[in-house]
Amino acid sequence: MKKTLAKISIFIVIISVITSCNVVKKVGDDQHLLTQTSVFVNGKKNASEELKNLIYQQPNGKLFGIPLRLHIYNLARDHRDSLFEVWLDKHPKRRARLTKKLSKKQVDQLKESSLGFNNWLRKTGEAPVIIDSLKTNRSKKRLEGYYSFNGWFDRKITHEINTNKNKRASIDYHVNTGKPYILDSIFTSISSVLIDSLYQVSKESSLLKKGVQYKERDFTDERDRLSETFRNSGVYHFSQDYVRFEIDTIGKNKKVDVDVIIQDRIIRNEDSVTTIPFKIYTIKAVNIITDDAFINRGKPFQDSISYENYNLYSYGKMRYRPKALIDAIFISKDHIFRDVDRLNTYRHLNELRTFKYPTIDYIVNDNDNTLTANILLSPRKKYGLGFDVDISQSNIQSIGLAFSTSLYIRNIFRGAETLEISALGSIGASKDNATKDQFFDINEIGVDAKLIIPRFFFPFNTKRIIPKHMSPSTRISLGFTSQTNIGLDKQTVNGILNYNWSPSKTVTNSVDLFSTQYIRNLNPQNYFTVYQNSYKSLNNIALQFNQNPLNVDTSGNLIIPIGANNFISEVLNEETPLTPQDDDFRAVNNIDERKQRLTEDNLIISSNFSFIKDKRESLTDQKFSIFRFKFEAAGNILKSLSSTLGLKKNQDNRYELFGVAFSQYLKTELDYIKYWSLGGKNVLAIRSYFGIAIPYGNSNSIPFSKSFFAGGPNDNRAWTAYDLGPGSSDSNNEFNEANMKLAFSLEHRFNLFGNVNGALFIDAGNIWNVRDSEIDPNAIFDGFSSLKDIAVGSGFGLRYDFGFFVLRGDVGFKTYDPSYKDNNRWFNDYNFAHAVYNIGINYPF
Repeated sequence: MKKTLAKISIFIVIISVITSCNVVKKVGDDQHLLTQTSVFVNGKKNASEELKNLIYQQPNGKLFGIPLRLHIYNLARDHRDSLFEVWLDKHPKRRARLTKKLSKKQVDQLKESSLGFNNWLRKTGEAPVIIDSLKTNRSKKRLEGYYSFNGWFDRKITHEINTNKNKRASIDYHVNTGKPYILDSIFTSISSVLIDSLYQVSKESSLLKKGVQYKERDFTDERDRLSETFRNSGVYHFSQDYVRFEIDTIGKNKKVDVDVIIQDRIIRNEDSVTTIPFKIYTIKAVNIITDDAFINRGKPFQDSISYENYNLYSYGKMRYRPKALIDAIFISKDHIFRDVDRLNTYRHLNELRTFKYPTIDYIVNDNDNTLTANILLSPRKKYGLGFDVDISQSNIQSIGLAFSTSLYIRNIFRGAETLEISALGSIGASKDNATKDQFFDINEIGVDAKLIIPRFFFPFNTKRIIPKHMSPSTRISLGFTSQTNIGLDKQTVNGILNYNWSPSKTVTNSVDLFSTQYIRNLNPQNYFTVYQNSYKSLNNIALQFNQNPLNVDTSGNLIIPIGANNFISEVLNEETPLTPQDDDFRAVNNIDERKQRLTEDNLIISSNFSFIKDKRESLTDQKFSIFRFKFEAAGNILKSLSSTLGLKKNQDNRYELFGVAFSQYLKTELDYIKYWSLGGKNVLAIRSYFGIAIPYGNSNSIPFSKSFFAGGPNDNRAWTAYDLGPGSSDSNNEFNEANMKLAFSLEHRFNLFGNVNGALFIDAGNIWNVRDSEIDPNAIFDGFSSLKDIAVGSGFGLRYDFGFFVLRGDVGFKTYDPSYKDNNRWFNDYNFAHAVYNIGINYPF
């Protein structure tokens, strides 16, 4: 308590020292510090971000109501270099004494250090915002322009400066909009009959509608729409410059008549300018140069192929199968010119990852109104290398270092396929090293091969179902990893046949038609050495009874693994005084089931489908939503063919393939993320997640690798990973997992200063067992009554934006803890001593 009071006192003193500094310290006598700007529209205050961005001067930024950066700036001293010299010479012998004691070079370095700190204060801080009449007038002109562009032609803008005696002032801008102008009649003056006919066909999509308020943006967008419409209808020479608008407001009583003017094509010669009607152009030929390079230009082609109305040329031997390239090209012979075909061709050729950015040139054949399309492709190097280094931290390791290298082989089968061969290695230091023999006691090595085919690799043609504009692709991967961790150690083999396609810009679909994973645990006998909490629970029960001397050590504790396994067998075979009705009997049974789950080998053969709708337009977009859905089914085909294949059942009545019981379950996941921009680098973000996996048939539980966990830097940040749940059970297991999960997060992100951002968050959720072998009622979800066990965490965070990634630190406090059973669950451990400190890369969602 004393330490806490001391910390609070120090914090209060620091804040008091900073805030006691005079904010107008560097404001001149005839100047005023800007403290507030307000915009009043027709007498009502308008605090929208759109208007705020029009004002040139804004007050100094504040943190919790304190202009912290201004205070930091005020700590810097003016003319610091000359002040240092004055300080040196203030006492006659000070310069000589320091020079003798330190040397002249070190005195100079002392000066540089003093100047460096002073400069740091200036750069970190923020200079006082002094009211500038020129910038105030520019703000008025911006407001005038904004309201004029949006149809308020009779607007009036005034301002007033409210000054105080203490060199502070605020500015109020007053906007009297008047009545807006409304679009009335829409006329056209189109010289070309062809253009006029195309305009009439697309007129229903016009952005200029009678009765709509005048907005300059609508005219710009309409010009873009018309240009796009005509250029996608074969009018090759058309551009936005040919479209202009004339508006008439004279005597119209706040109405606007619009004349859409589109002139003929202009041809400029050296000494004359002529106009001719626009014409529709068709594609006469499509030529593809597969190995374009500057040094090759002018040389004769050595190889050529004509395939489905496409002409392929090469300066050397043709290295590509024609179909592979044509699948990525949307410009077709005898079709009209369409700008969208050119853009799609660019995008799909880039998706091949085989060529550098392509060049598409059109040659005009004016004698027959046709175009010759020349597509110039510059191949990337056939072989490429990639390296990656990663530093990580988790609930089981203090630090982890991962290294990986990849070899890329492009166009390996002459169909623009890419083969990626990767090797990885990692080492880590566990938090609970049982042996203590070495610091890095976790290591993993692995290899992975992935073949990416830029089309569907399927026995029959799928173009009618999934056409090529959906960017279909196939990924075939095979991998192997060997892991030596904190004792159990395992080897994993996996293989996947995956299909991807994008029906639209925002939607991506993915199907793992075949996904197999085999996990082999190498040292199951080390279970109780690794999971010490399970061992302690078991040992405490065993200490209540006289044990076989062969099962215990000299201290009477169970020997690992023989003694522990023998005691479990004795309890479950009812060879001890415990009966199935006893709590200790059920506890031993739970320990045994968990041990079997975590040490058994797994064979998972599944298929899954994923749907993603991502409305994010760019990495900097702050207003979007993402919806993800995934459904997975495992073991159904094997189960239905078990009799045909002659599969045998093991002692647990489960079918085995190659001596391993295969898993059978259904799993689905729903994930929704939504961002709202609140303006001024303020973002409100939410996430909701639901996942459930139901074992059945050949399984009575979900494999550990497919189960859900709660807690961690990207989940409920008030608990460490695997520490929360299941339900209200106060589990002591090192890894708490279950087969159902709910998770919700709400986060407000805001800028503090510069690249430093802050966040306030609330996380809620938990995991439960449902329809599996779990018997603890506190861990089982049994309907809406179980929702009372949703854990709630809250906290704050700091983030530093490096541009290409964000370094994140979050502090989570247990706000509502369901492990307190029927007692008060609110704010029991809401303090820094029981807080969870999370470090992560990029945002949690």
